[in-house]
Amino acid sequence: MVYKTKGTCSTKIDIEVEGGIIKSVAFTGGCNGNLKGISKLVEGMKGEDAIAKLRGIKCGFKDTSCPDQLSYAIEQAMNQ
Repeated sequence: MVYKTKGTCSTKIDIEVEGGIIKSVAFTGGCNGNLKGISKLVEGMKGEDAIAKLRGIKCGFKDTSCPDQLSYAIEQAMNQ
């Protein structure tokens, strides 16, 4: 599934969730090294657990962040 981000430097998140488990995550744009690290950390994690850890994280003065947007992408992927 492809999730179009809102309010972040990254523009989209390609995500695969199977049986509630995050299988793969890839960001387009944003801080490449940090986002690769976050992607690897959540792979294999239960979607609910990742959402609980990432939801609400802000980036500087913005109301959201790439990790926050990832939480919404996970939620959307789980509901498909």
